[in-house]
Amino acid sequence: MEIVYAWQMWVTYGIIIAAVILFSIERISLELSALGILTALLIFFYVFPLAGADGRNLLNSTTLLAGFANPALIAVLALLVVGHGMFQTGALDGAARYVADLGSTRPGTTIFFTFLLVAVISAFLNNTPVAVMFIPVLATLALRFGSRAPKVMMTLSYVSILGGMTTLIGSSTNLLVAGVVMTSNLPPIGIFDFVVPGVFLASIGFLYSTLVVPRLVPDRGGSAMDISGSSNGDGKQYIAQLEITSDHPLLGESSKAGLFPQLRDMTVRMIQRGEHPILPPFEDVTLMTGDVIIVAATRHTLTEALKSGARIFEGMLEERFAEGIETNGEPAKPGGELILAETVVAPGSRMIGQTIEQIAFRHQTGCIVLGIQRRSRMIRTLLNDIRLEAGDVLLVLGKGTRIQDLRHNRDVLLLEWSATELPDPKLGHRALAIFGVMVTTVLLDILPIDIAAVTAAGAIIATGVLNVRQAARAIDRRIFLMVGAMLGVAAALDATGGARAIAEATVYVFSDYSVPVILSAFFLAAAITTNVLTNNATAVLFTPIAISTASQLGVDPFVFIYAVIFAANCSFATPMGYQTNLLVMGPGHYEFRDFVRTGTPLVILLWLAYSFFAPWYYGL
Repeated sequence: MEIVYAWQMWVTYGIIIAAVILFSIERISLELSALGILTALLIFFYVFPLAGADGRNLLNSTTLLAGFANPALIAVLALLVVGHGMFQTGALDGAARYVADLGSTRPGTTIFFTFLLVAVISAFLNNTPVAVMFIPVLATLALRFGSRAPKVMMTLSYVSILGGMTTLIGSSTNLLVAGVVMTSNLPPIGIFDFVVPGVFLASIGFLYSTLVVPRLVPDRGGSAMDISGSSNGDGKQYIAQLEITSDHPLLGESSKAGLFPQLRDMTVRMIQRGEHPILPPFEDVTLMTGDVIIVAATRHTLTEALKSGARIFEGMLEERFAEGIETNGEPAKPGGELILAETVVAPGSRMIGQTIEQIAFRHQTGCIVLGIQRRSRMIRTLLNDIRLEAGDVLLVLGKGTRIQDLRHNRDVLLLEWSATELPDPKLGHRALAIFGVMVTTVLLDILPIDIAAVTAAGAIIATGVLNVRQAARAIDRRIFLMVGAMLGVAAALDATGGARAIAEATVYVFSDYSVPVILSAFFLAAAITTNVLTNNATAVLFTPIAISTASQLGVDPFVFIYAVIFAANCSFATPMGYQTNLLVMGPGHYEFRDFVRTGTPLVILLWLAYSFFAPWYYGL
């Protein structure tokens, strides 16, 4: 289609400026801003149509709304579902936990290689769930290294972004650029087409992020924290008990220097052996069948023990679940649809003064009590012998429906924010298998990324890894609305000649300079925009401009297209530049200026690196 310069081009520029302002000030929600921009486009081009050679409106509603059906956008949403499935089932928890265990001997080196692992995984999996997965791991390693969470969280965000820029499926930004390219009559971008310059830039950024960033960020305090910003290591401990059965993993375990190595992060307060309690210090004590161990541990430690598959709660859980909680006639097991939550014994509760066994808690509620938290004094008593008091916090485990039923129980107050779904290892294996098949089919060119991603998302739901509600929750409506709206803006920019006009203006301004200088200026403009706007919006906006600029200069358009991919991923200087930046703000206790201080030098470093590397690599 021949590009026609029209007066509507200037209105399109105005809408783009309005979009930049709305997205950057965030006074209005991103979803509402995107809908407002899209509405303005639809109404304007309906009232003032852009007529083509045949008299038809080139920017009718079908064209402007086509972005919502863009294969790249659908692929992004599908990959979010696949990534959420892997996160929800703890598919990579084992690898993350193994890395954390290695940190006990050489934590400094281990932290470095953990960042490297994050970068590698982010090249093949959406980096947001990767960051979520490694936040507690890196917080733990930082504490063991004598540091704290603020010194590692910023680096975690940066290396996940850097890893994502190396392959087509590593970032939603890359896929969106590929989607625009597919609509421009250019060959599709392959999964590894830009891996060499991507790895070059990622390597430079990785060294800066791991060696320099921890020295630039301030340590405002804080410890290991979860993704919501609440502490996992706040010192609140629950009293729990472990029952040693004939096949228990702790059977035959002997104490060393008064401690039991396999009960790391748990304090053993008493071992009940028959009628005889054994109190610390534990000297040459070997655990036997029938022993009941009373431990004190944080909720985070207990949750990790349940997730890890270490089976230390096996005897107690199997007995109580078999007696109290069933699913379709079969005893329920830890994992799957089981929820771990906290409840508080209410003032005036009928439970006060009674033990858990006396009130038949599991028969009344369908949940079991995993631990009891009491601030007033240290408890060295069997769990079933503890008489409850008002204000006691019970850590309970049960099916989701049973946990929700506690909302209507007058004897306890359910802390709904505390509910955590436990992953099922079997579902984790399914998620890994589905992800592996998806990547393999893309690598072997059996299926394009959009078809493979949608198929994988369907398999995630069909195999029970996620239910429909969970899958819907994984889809980010902000990405959907913003990208769909900006694809409409990109279509208007292209049809009105706006993209070509910007390209011609760029070429004219730098007409006395070489192509490498123009490429460098273009990279810098996109890198600045991605920190003010968003990475996805920048990718969609700058790709048609890149194609037009390359056409004006008579060079391979993919040189400029790849520049858009790398520059749009340089979203390091503001917290709203990328989701992972927002994700680590709470755990790292960061402020806006922290991202400016650490991210701006990284943007400049990558800009200079690409400015010198690209002309040599592409022979410009």
